[in-house]
Amino acid sequence: MEKAKGIMANRKYIVGNWKMNGLREQLSDIAAIAAIAANHEGADVGICPPATLIAAAAQANPGFAIGAQDCHFAENGAHTGCLSAAMLKEAGATYSILGHSERRADQQEGDAEVKAKAEAVHAAGMGAIICVGETEEERDAGQAIEIVTIQLARSFPAGASADWLTIAYEPVWAIGTGRVPEASDVEEMHAAIRTKLGELMGQGSDAVRILYGGSMNGGNAAELLAVPNVDGGLVGGASLTAAKFGPIIEAAAAA
Repeated sequence: MEKAKGIMANRKYIVGNWKMNGLREQLSDIAAIAAIAANHEGADVGICPPATLIAAAAQANPGFAIGAQDCHFAENGAHTGCLSAAMLKEAGATYSILGHSERRADQQEGDAEVKAKAEAVHAAGMGAIICVGETEEERDAGQAIEIVTIQLARSFPAGASADWLTIAYEPVWAIGTGRVPEASDVEEMHAAIRTKLGELMGQGSDAVRILYGGSMNGGNAAELLAVPNVDGGLVGGASLTAAKFGPIIEAAAAA
């Protein structure tokens, strides 16, 4: 989601990633989530449904931020099964998740491709959420910060600005497992990302929001959102219904 001018850097940003879940009957869940968001104006909220629901969700919920889960870096061409930024924007998406760990693993997406996708999304006038994160093996080897900051540097788009760029830290081993890092580990990683952003961008880097992703839910959201440099959350399974996502939105608005 592109941030509106004047939004403070520490304003919380909660994004639901529905992954490969959701048929038209689930549009009512998006409507219910949008209603909760409208009643909690202290946070920015969005949903990234499957591409098949973007147009219907955007049309049914004007003013609510609907995003995409991926985007091809090319404007058009012989890329069977892929969608360009212009196509996603026309459907109603205002931003896109890029470089999610599941795509990095399943589709072998590399940092250079993520960088190109982010630049394509920006060129189309959309926002980008770039995902970075380490595996359990990398963390156990003491390489987590090195891995993540290198990923960030290599995925970092030209012309980056807080107006359109968001970073999401997602420890791969915590996604969908119910495992959550200690608050101190999250704080250390987000501080390292903030420092790296300063090196990559210089002035204006403090305004780039850094989301935490990895088994955030209504029970732990308040604690995670209170960690320094955690500016929001990229939420998976707990974003699929208003009953589960609502408490996270409430926690963000109160943070």
